[in-house]
Amino acid sequence: MHKILLTDKISDKAALLLRDQHFEVDSLPTMPREKLLECLGDYHAIAIRSATLIDAELIAKLPNVKLIVRGGVGFDNIDIAAASKAGIAVANTPGANTIATAELTFSMLLNLARNVVAAHDSMVDGKWQRAAFAGIELCGRTLAVLGFGRIGREVALRAKAFGMHVLAYDPFLPEAFLVERGVEQATFETAIRHADFISLHLPLDDATQHILDATAFASMKLGVRVVNCARGGLIDENAAAEALQNGQLAGLALDVYETEPPAKENPLIGHPGVVHVPHLGASTAEAQAKVADEVAEVMVDFFVNEKYANVLNRKELSLE
Repeated sequence: MHKILLTDKISDKAALLLRDQHFEVDSLPTMPREKLLECLGDYHAIAIRSATLIDAELIAKLPNVKLIVRGGVGFDNIDIAAASKAGIAVANTPGANTIATAELTFSMLLNLARNVVAAHDSMVDGKWQRAAFAGIELCGRTLAVLGFGRIGREVALRAKAFGMHVLAYDPFLPEAFLVERGVEQATFETAIRHADFISLHLPLDDATQHILDATAFASMKLGVRVVNCARGGLIDENAAAEALQNGQLAGLALDVYETEPPAKENPLIGHPGVVHVPHLGASTAEAQAKVADEVAEVMVDFFVNEKYANVLNRKELSLE
């Protein structure tokens, strides 16, 4: 019998589904690293979200683990190279968070356009300042979608429904794929230079770390608005703070941060031009249920059906 650890608040639905397939399952809250290191030896598979870091040191202490599943699309908290070297498969559930994150992204775009959060806070303070919170319309504006995967496509679909012109930057997709979806292909430089709004949907890796840095901000339109519901490290936070200070950025909306939770001295926390939420991209009842479904499905496929469609390092492990 395979023994599974579910952590990082993966819905109990996953445990129920796996037990129905005769797996032994422990569902535990996110643990301090020391405690996690103590308990991992007995498990054959682990499922995590974004709160747990699976690095090379931890992987070296996984004598029985054959599979690590990241509930959600991002997997930068797992050292895939170290896992591959140890013979451990790494999988994700890329479809589960798509709609939830796309809808949050669009709510952020609307907030930046219409100053909803700032106007709300002003009224809570007993003020009535209609002129202070005049906004702009999305219709007719240009949105640059950086990364045109599942979430980026859903954001583009909603933007087009609002009458926006969409530029899409994704170096891995052919132009025909983008044209079929009614968006215009653009280089990174062209996309950020012509955009009124920018939405990030890229993975975090060596090539995309701080892809929005001081140089990038300086090349944007004056008064651009940026949304990041993808990965915190895509934006150089100090450079963003400077761009807000000098007026290059008219607004910034963040669901993710370079360090989570962000440090008190983070220059963006509390800035009047920034809308903050605490990594809520997948925080809907529907998304949580979908994550549970997909985590269980990946586990059953791997151990029972010998199917590896969601395994990210299947080539390295010869699981094709």
